[in-house]
Amino acid sequence: MMAQAKDTATAKSAGDPLLDALARLNRALDGLSTAVDSAAVISAEGRGADEVAYIMSEDRAALAKDLDAAETRARRLSEVNSEVSQRLVGAMETVRSVLDGQTK
Repeated sequence: MMAQAKDTATAKSAGDPLLDALARLNRALDGLSTAVDSAAVISAEGRGADEVAYIMSEDRAALAKDLDAAETRARRLSEVNSEVSQRLVGAMETVRSVLDGQTK
C-alpha cells in the first residue's frame, strides 16, 4: 500500500505541495525502515545493546567529524570566494580605466 502511495505521489508531485510532502515522508519512512532493518541485523548477530550503542556512538562521532570538516571547508571557500570577488572588481576597474584612457 505504501509503495503504491509513494509511486502515485512521485508521479503526480509536479508542484503539488501536499504530494511533495507525501513523497518526502515516504522517503523518510524508507530511510527509517532501512535503519531499523540494520539495527535488527546487528541485534541478530548477537550484539548486545551496549555494543550497538557504542557502534552508533562511533558512527555519530565520525559523522560529526566529517560535518566539522565540511563546515570548515565551506567557510574557507566562502573566504576565498570573497577575496577572488574583490580581486576581480579591482581588475575590472583597472581594465575600465585603461580603456577609458585609450578612448580619450
